[in-house]
Amino acid sequence: MIYNFNLGIGWASSGVEYAQIYRAKMFRNIGVEAKFVYTDMFPRDNIQHMTENIGFLDSEIMWLYTFFTDTKIAKVSYTLKDLEETFQYKDFTFSRDGKTAKYVFEGKNLFYNVYMVDEKSDLVHRVEIVSRGFLIRKDYYTYCRIYSEYYGPLDNKAHMYQRRYFNEDGTVAYEEIIDGDAVMYQFKDKILCSKEELVGYMVSKLNLTKDDIVIVDRMTGIGQAIMRNAKPARIMSVIHADHFSEGSTDENNILWNNFYEYSFSQQKNIECYIASTDDQNKLIREQFKKYKGVEPNVVTIPVGGLSELKKPDAPRVEHSLITAARLANEKHIDWLVEAVAKVREVIKDVTLDIYGKGGEEEKLRELIKSLSADSYIKLCGQHDLTDVYKHYEAYVSGSTSEGFGLTLMEAIGSGLPIIGFDVRYGNQNFIDEGMNGYKIPVHDDMEKKERVDELAKRIIRMFTEADMEAFHEHSYEKAHKYLTDEVEKRWEQTIKQTI
Repeated sequence: MIYNFNLGIGWASSGVEYAQIYRAKMFRNIGVEAKFVYTDMFPRDNIQHMTENIGFLDSEIMWLYTFFTDTKIAKVSYTLKDLEETFQYKDFTFSRDGKTAKYVFEGKNLFYNVYMVDEKSDLVHRVEIVSRGFLIRKDYYTYCRIYSEYYGPLDNKAHMYQRRYFNEDGTVAYEEIIDGDAVMYQFKDKILCSKEELVGYMVSKLNLTKDDIVIVDRMTGIGQAIMRNAKPARIMSVIHADHFSEGSTDENNILWNNFYEYSFSQQKNIECYIASTDDQNKLIREQFKKYKGVEPNVVTIPVGGLSELKKPDAPRVEHSLITAARLANEKHIDWLVEAVAKVREVIKDVTLDIYGKGGEEEKLRELIKSLSADSYIKLCGQHDLTDVYKHYEAYVSGSTSEGFGLTLMEAIGSGLPIIGFDVRYGNQNFIDEGMNGYKIPVHDDMEKKERVDELAKRIIRMFTEADMEAFHEHSYEKAHKYLTDEVEKRWEQTIKQTI
């Protein structure tokens, strides 16, 4: 069995989670049984809905907090009728507004706020119980109540002091006692004094053997607990981003990225590090040798794969650009918006479609409106882009840091040339200058205006000077090495060498 450890997942997932779903599909194809373990708390959503949304099977998911119960990862199926059957008082009024409903129990100074899965169904995700004006409890459901949170008033606010996690029959599996940032987990025969201890206890209960593999995608807050309890299983660490700070590194010292610092300190206990590009693989080994006097086992396995190359079944839309990313500040989608607005002054039919969700969505919407660009720059939301890229002429990226760049891989798999900054590792890996796109030189002191201007110049250059047919063909040629069959072979070889 391969256990893959991560922290969280969301509706606007990062590249780490997309890398995991690619890996899950590859493991299915090569017949390797795998579990994906998440250790964050998800109070606003059912973890199953988010993992299914990205493509996981329920049987592949393990959640730290239900691991110690007999409840299963499942869709929400608990209904308003099921909830009503638990009511102590049967005299109530009911009202509903979209995804929320309210039960008021007459004469009891008690009401329930109910949060449904969506606006149309009667499926209950969570219930807030308010007594005498104070929140006293929140109950969370899938097909049964999976846990409850208990609250008391403190400084005129609802203060959570306890969680109880339940088995299917309603019995308490264990409890979490909360005092600010301090937590304690109480089992029938054990008390744990931190979340890290809970993670370690979970790993110990997996009863791992030398035939098992533990792959850690994020180590923050869980790395030590895994390392202490995973033996005799073999441990691998995946490097998803740039692994060091270049500005704080000199001839004598290196500053590792804090996401990987602990992992790199445990080189003797880690079977191998997994980099997604040969360039990063080489750099990691060189830096270990220079700064630590050792050369670790580093293997290159792309974090994704292409099932096939996608060819357009109709002419590509002329002068059309696509980008796909989490709508977060570090992706610099605003630079792309401003650049395309500049390009519009020269190329009158240029368009940009932006795919993804995230916290910057409203800011981007306002920026597009302020530029009067609504007719040619669109926020398209989150979609499966498998058969979408091929309709566009080119891909454009504003990111200044990509460990790999799954969307870049998907773009060349549909023959798209790419415009982006000359930064490690994704753009340098997928763009051959002047052959399937352009890499923009960049430095830390480069002002935003200059970055926007350079993006606009490259877009204009591509659409007015480049041999687009040759650019498309070169991207297809580069994409061959990322076909799923090739990536699966690397996984099979690595697993075989590890066990």
